[in-house]
Amino acid sequence: MADLTTTYLGLTLKNPLIAASSGLTESIEIIKKLEANGIGAVVLKSIFEEEIFNEEAALLKSAKEDKLIYSTLSETLDYIDLHLKEKTVNKYLELIKEAKKQTFIPIIASINCITDSEWISYANKIEEAGADALELNIFLNPVDDSEKDFERIYLNIAEKTAKAVSIPVSVKISKYFTKPSQIIKKISKTGIQGLVLFNRFYSPDIDIRNLEITNASKYSVETDYLDSLRWIGIMSHQSNCDFAASSGIHSSNTVIKQILVGARAVQLCSVLYKNGLEYISTILNELEAWMEKHKFNYLHQFTGKLNLKSTGNNTAYERMQFMKYFSNIE
Repeated sequence: MADLTTTYLGLTLKNPLIAASSGLTESIEIIKKLEANGIGAVVLKSIFEEEIFNEEAALLKSAKEDKLIYSTLSETLDYIDLHLKEKTVNKYLELIKEAKKQTFIPIIASINCITDSEWISYANKIEEAGADALELNIFLNPVDDSEKDFERIYLNIAEKTAKAVSIPVSVKISKYFTKPSQIIKKISKTGIQGLVLFNRFYSPDIDIRNLEITNASKYSVETDYLDSLRWIGIMSHQSNCDFAASSGIHSSNTVIKQILVGARAVQLCSVLYKNGLEYISTILNELEAWMEKHKFNYLHQFTGKLNLKSTGNNTAYERMQFMKYFSNIE
């Protein structure tokens, strides 16, 4: 029987399948079901900095409109700021504690952050609550045309958090960089232990019947894995960080491909919404069968076997144009 054990962020996982941060990881009941169905680790649903800021702003606006409770010397602002944040964070800390108490799989907390301010203190609380690791899901809007130095914000958040906690830290990044290889190298030197490629953002669509802007599908599609496959294949040998692939992981074939290019783990989300938690065992069984067919006893025997360093095939990974596809068309 093939051994599916892997290491990710210094943690030992019984297999490389991680439940990605989503609604599937926001309650202890579902987390226990994920474990029962064979998941290797769980990334808890993110605590959102932006969501707290927006809620805080709404409460502050309401308070300012009520002359009976607000004045320029009032402590209302401080109360709202402190109470709202503590309520949200304490609820999250309780989820971590319960998950650690009632399961045996690694529990990775997640902060969806847009600044490098007070979230450092929350990272400390997350560590104290017992999380095995922390994933920083950094969201910086790619259509923001301000003069913000996005690269510097990423680096500051990663570096400050890595210094603040002793548990391993990973960073989930966007693919919207001019030179992904450079930012990956720079982030990997900030003291973090892992990189997750890539974030998947909301996308708009058009309803041509009603002439309205609508939401595109909230689920990934199978071809979405290609971006992470390319960049993990290029960068996995150039960094001391562990790589996890995210988005478009819909089958055991994709899991195998991502491991072949150097991923230590893969994050599942849309496939579990579409096929149910039971599909975890299907992926694991097919992965094991493939390993046995190719005479691999352990995952590490083929991890990175087809990355850029192992194959030396720069053209396969670095070609950007479509000439290769269409060169034989007459």
